[in-house]
Amino acid sequence: MSGDRLERDHPVGLSVRGVTVRYGAVAALDDVTLEVAAGDVLAVIGPSGSGKSTLLRAIAGLEQLASGVVEAGGRPLDGVPTHRRDLGLMFQDHALFPHLTVAGNVAFGLEMQGWSQPRQRERVVELLDLVGLTSFGDRPITELSGGEAQRVALARALAPAPALLMLDEPFGSLDRVLRRQLTAELSRLLTELDQTALHVTHDQEEAFALADRVAVLRAGRVEQLGRPEDLWTRPVSTFVAEFLGHPNIWPVTVGEDDGVVSLGSAELGRSEQFEPGRRHVVVPAPAVSRAATESQASLSARVQRVVFGEGYYRVLADVLDGEPGTTVTFQVDERLDPGSVVGLVVDTDRLHPVDDDHGR
Repeated sequence: MSGDRLERDHPVGLSVRGVTVRYGAVAALDDVTLEVAAGDVLAVIGPSGSGKSTLLRAIAGLEQLASGVVEAGGRPLDGVPTHRRDLGLMFQDHALFPHLTVAGNVAFGLEMQGWSQPRQRERVVELLDLVGLTSFGDRPITELSGGEAQRVALARALAPAPALLMLDEPFGSLDRVLRRQLTAELSRLLTELDQTALHVTHDQEEAFALADRVAVLRAGRVEQLGRPEDLWTRPVSTFVAEFLGHPNIWPVTVGEDDGVVSLGSAELGRSEQFEPGRRHVVVPAPAVSRAATESQASLSARVQRVVFGEGYYRVLADVLDGEPGTTVTFQVDERLDPGSVVGLVVDTDRLHPVDDDHGR
């Protein structure tokens, strides 16, 4: 592609259907199917080795597909080399060229596409202003902070107005405060530009803050795909619930005749949403509260650890009525002493059932 290409008139969607990537006998990706609507951001999360980066590399044409199809804007990408797939790539290690200035790095892709020098300079100014580095054009890369380097990398990836922006752990090396700041800035930019993007990260908070939808990978397969709020409130499996950080996943029994949900010897209350029998449920921390009186308590627990943060105390306690090793995490406004025993009430309407081995 050559010439001074401007931003496209409308965003382009991405389709991945039945994609499998093998390393010998091992399937790094196993029949992965997902869609990214035009202008949307899809975050891909999962533990190390789940296939996140392999998926990104497969879409970019850096991994050979054993089977499946990748399409961008309805155009199959099979056989299309990486540099002609109209992608913007941004990685954790920046991959900036130390011998070039900030402006030289941002202009690199434009030069490769044959943009004229005047239009390159104009576009570089536009992008540096967009990422908040207006006066940084002549600065050497070696003089940048980590956050500034990430902004330059983002400007370089966005400069050619790619159909799809690919982000592989872009903020993984930054401290938590800066990561939150840059995530908010990136979210604003992607919305402003109506940019289709695929964001690979291990950070659930980052994914939820940035993405329209989130895919959770497990051993090369999509375990769950949905909007952030749906994944959090309705995880399909104990794996997803644990990976997202749900602190309370309990083995309960639901009564055959009365629908009473029991944790060990403690009867938590009735629920009409569960079939009778034994199952695991997710119990959101806000669904557990201190009982006003001893007679109101459906559960008792011994306080193990108390941590203050974001305006409340987060309490980890050992459940005294449940199976050995069962713990409960809940929130209170006042500090509780470790070792003390508290009575708790559980809102059974907020419990969510999860499968132990969804789709396996």
